[in-house]
Amino acid sequence: MFDRFPAGPAALAATLRGLAGTLASGGLLMYGLLVAGAAIAQSSYPTKPIRFIVPYPPGGGTDIVARLIAPRIAHGLGQAVVVDNRPGASTIIGTELLAKAAPDGYTIGLITDSHAMNPAFFKQLPYDSQKDFQPITRLVFVPLVLIVHPSLQVKSIQELLGSSKAREGKINYASIGNGTPHYLAMEWFKSMAKLDATHVPYKGVAPAVTDVIGGQVDMMFTGMSSALQHVKAGKLIALGVSTAQRQPAAPDIPAVAETPGLARFDFVTWYGVAAPAGTPPDVVARLNAEIAKALADPEVKDKLVGLGVDPAPTTPSDFTAFISKEAAKVAEIIKSTGAKGE
Repeated sequence: MFDRFPAGPAALAATLRGLAGTLASGGLLMYGLLVAGAAIAQSSYPTKPIRFIVPYPPGGGTDIVARLIAPRIAHGLGQAVVVDNRPGASTIIGTELLAKAAPDGYTIGLITDSHAMNPAFFKQLPYDSQKDFQPITRLVFVPLVLIVHPSLQVKSIQELLGSSKAREGKINYASIGNGTPHYLAMEWFKSMAKLDATHVPYKGVAPAVTDVIGGQVDMMFTGMSSALQHVKAGKLIALGVSTAQRQPAAPDIPAVAETPGLARFDFVTWYGVAAPAGTPPDVVARLNAEIAKALADPEVKDKLVGLGVDPAPTTPSDFTAFISKEAAKVAEIIKSTGAKGE
């Protein structure tokens, strides 16, 4: 059998090197085919509808924004983007569904500053807020506005603080529950302003605002989109916006920080989009690009401005860093105020 190889050690070595090269070339060719096949498979994304989990009930600001951008994302991707409302437990119910979904790009979810707050409010979560998610992009900043019922007969924060002392702690406020941004904003405001007010939790923004309008509750922090129409109609009085500066959508409403002693008050909520951890980077990049296009759409921008929110898209890495920074900030506020989760 050895007569098929050339005689001599040198000739035999050369033959073996040639054989190894041939095998290596074949291996590289096979590897190249596999890579190309994977690239082709990935480039076909998406091939079916995408589920967009919103951990809030229909009708609120989060739902409005999600349903505003979903059709534009769908147009860019060539597949339907179906909004799936899964409210409850300070967004934990819907967020857990997102964390446990397949990381294939066919399930994405809305997250808000509650996502950054929950680790500080709740000792045991059914997911890891950092490790179990792949941030895709921030969507918008959402300034809050402090609204009061006209029966309080106050038109400024200073008047509110004076009125509260006269009423000996009989003022109350609404929120959408312990552990939520609306609640934490008010608890921080109470702490800084030395305001005594009783918390009345609700299951959603709409019923809470309705009861402030009806006079069952005295005041609350809520998104500008759910408050400004009632302020313009004279049903509510807006005392201040939660951001450090006044907002273009309502320039006549002062910032809370303009009140003496409250210069440090700067509280803004935000919405973003995330996917389960392990979602392929090229899929994340595609989703990021399509969402950015949706936010840049002139009609979308006009509607967002009308809602009193500011488009604020980011790269996935910048959004990841932003969430970490926000988590540290709210943890400090929770520690200083003694605010509690549900």
